Amino acid sequence: MTGARSAEKPGFWIAFLVVVAVLAVAPLWFPNSFWQRLLTEVLILGLLAMSSDLLIGYVGMVSFGHALFFGTGCYGAAYALMWTESPLALWLALLLGLVGAAVMGIFVAFYSTRLRDIYFSITTLVFAQIFWVIVFTWTDVTGGENGLVFSPPRLSFLGLFAAEFTTMSMHWFVLAVVAMCYVFCRRVTQSPFGKVLQAIRENEPRTRAIGYNVERHKMGMVMLSALVAGLSGALYGIFNAYAAPDYFFFLQSGETVIYNVLGGIGTLIGPVLGAGVFVLLKELFSTYWSPEYYLIPVGLLFTAMVIYMPQGLLGFLRHKLNT
Repeated sequence: MTGARSAEKPGFWIAFLVVVAVLAVAPLWFPNSFWQRLLTEVLILGLLAMSSDLLIGYVGMVSFGHALFFGTGCYGAAYALMWTESPLALWLALLLGLVGAAVMGIFVAFYSTRLRDIYFSITTLVFAQIFWVIVFTWTDVTGGENGLVFSPPRLSFLGLFAAEFTTMSMHWFVLAVVAMCYVFCRRVTQSPFGKVLQAIRENEPRTRAIGYNVERHKMGMVMLSALVAGLSGALYGIFNAYAAPDYFFFLQSGETVIYNVLGGIGTLIGPVLGAGVFVLLKELFSTYWSPEYYLIPVGLLFTAMVIYMPQGLLGFLRHKLNT
């Protein structure tokens, strides 16, 4: 068993580095900046989907309110960039986005983890919608339906250099953050903490019976998921130099769940793949269909995939490779 584990680690790291390298150089071959920016957007939305997968795939808790953390991270970054032009503005924006998401995570975790199944899901949805209404109507602070527009920060590191973000440097920065988050989340899910959460997913009463504090573990994972989602929101705000109430809306949360189902629940990397497929389908079908109808073929394809590939794209690919 020990030998199998030691043999698995180099294989994982080799595959991981190959994927990161491919994602790093892929935009260089794209015909224009539109596709480069689209890939960057997919990585950010993939990080949001990964944060949702921490709850759905490893605890069995479906959140329909992840837009709350995503939007809070986005607005936190926006406020930081509107208040300061410091060389450290980029890192202050990420930090304020994380702090805002952490506060929301504590709030949601405290109240929602007392509930189970659909009641947890509905509670997260309600919280997200409450804050969407606040952001939409509090025009003096949030900009209302027009949102907040700000100047993007400069890329800096420890004061050693500072440069304007280009399409490629933004892509590489986002890729680095997403890659580090993936490694971190993977370590968490494989840790004793993560194993307890998976035990809760499989049999909560038995996990409680053997002495584990189920509520504390759930709260911890909700807060971690909120932080990762908040980081993705901060990146999205920096990427677009814009924050909007739509980022709090339930459609954002619903699409996040779709990313998980498409890519493969409980895999971390599968939701990133699902985000890529969903965004690409939306772009392709919106080219040939009017804005009112282009989601119809996307929905039909999604329904077919749920029926014929319930394990998601990643699970389907794994099955085919193993057979």
